[in-house]
Amino acid sequence: MIEMITLNGITYQVQQAGSGTPLLMLHGFTGTSSTWNSIQHTLQSNFHLIAPDLIGHGQTGTPDDPERYAMQHAAADLVALLDHLNIDTCHLLGYSMGGRLALYTAVHYRDRIRTLTLESSSPGLRTEAERNERRERDNTLADRIERDDIAAFVDFWQSLSLWASQADTLDAQAQADLRTERLSQHPKGLANSLLGMGTGVQPSLWDHLPDLDLPVQLIVGEHDAKFIGINQTIQTALFDAQLTVIPNAGHTAHLENPQAFAQTVLTFLNQHG
Repeated sequence: MIEMITLNGITYQVQQAGSGTPLLMLHGFTGTSSTWNSIQHTLQSNFHLIAPDLIGHGQTGTPDDPERYAMQHAAADLVALLDHLNIDTCHLLGYSMGGRLALYTAVHYRDRIRTLTLESSSPGLRTEAERNERRERDNTLADRIERDDIAAFVDFWQSLSLWASQADTLDAQAQADLRTERLSQHPKGLANSLLGMGTGVQPSLWDHLPDLDLPVQLIVGEHDAKFIGINQTIQTALFDAQLTVIPNAGHTAHLENPQAFAQTVLTFLNQHG
């Protein structure tokens, strides 16, 4: 079921499937709710899947003010979504940008989250110097997105080394579907997402990790060395965390090895109610 729901003045497209304990699923930058289609069939028998197009993405609204995309507002929208659906608590799963938002939401709305699963994500950057450098890069990229057409940006984005493993792990149809998803985006939405919710502007969450008293699952692909290192450090800081490395996968483990990814998520969620 796909529904348009207005949350704090922004109309979100929300896809729902299955039944059982709610599982809120947050996609990454340039993604949409359809990124989870490859694992939906494994999870929907046990869980009520709720997958919004995040602000600035897919069919959700693209406000002009980058500040409206900031973590505190995006997280408040997620809580408003839970309220709209009459859901008190949920499991929360986020990939990359969606993982950063999921972690922020779990930190600031702890009473609404049962468990947290982070795929290829991070708590942000530790120092102001690192954030300043990243902000400059994100600002340049945002300008590029609005200056060039979306196809030119997607060509550039797909050339990044972060996605190198996809050439071997995704078949031709999966690669075509991923490109179509990226091409469906609105340039202003992507640009403002970087300016308002990018790693350079989000608050660092590293200092909050020791106080996050809920079960956390960290998932990374075996070919994503950078995020393996980041998540090993995250694991040591958390109260209750397990780290799983998905074989034959890179940064997009849920697409590159969906069967292993879905089973990992299912096992963890079943362990925690």
